[in-house]
Amino acid sequence: MARDPGLWLSRSWTTRPRRPGEAHDAYTFVERKRFEELVAADGFLEWAEFLGHLYGTPLPDAPPGRDVVLEIDLQGARQVKKRHPDALVVLLVPPSPEIQRERLRQRGDDPAEVDRRIAIGAEEMRLGRELTPFVVVNDEVDRAVSQVAGILDSHRNLPPDTPAGHRGGA
Repeated sequence: MARDPGLWLSRSWTTRPRRPGEAHDAYTFVERKRFEELVAADGFLEWAEFLGHLYGTPLPDAPPGRDVVLEIDLQGARQVKKRHPDALVVLLVPPSPEIQRERLRQRGDDPAEVDRRIAIGAEEMRLGRELTPFVVVNDEVDRAVSQVAGILDSHRNLPPDTPAGHRGGA
């Protein structure tokens, strides 16, 4: 985000509690009732339930001329693509299940939840590769950021009349 002033990060909502040490602005943390009220009002671009908690992206209100960036799961990406077939989807994947497991443990996730996330993640990666050809291994931050920036630059430089099916996942 810091490298590209043309991007605007949308903050997701969640019903899960904030993890110890997690930034207060990592999500908008809300009670389930409030989340469900916004679902009923069709106020989400996408939303899903994952491991018993609700997560969603309120309809974005980005500043003019900025591209919206969403940090969402596979369920959300499918919903966004259905609503906006020209949306660019980039799949970020961990270098390995073992490294993913360690990252989840280090951030304080419950061991049982870590096991469930790893099991779900394998299938999500397979299905994500069917949704988009843009796959970035999140092993080294600077390299992964540069790769995503390159994908975005290429996408922005396509002629506007390029059919969605020929935009490489967008």
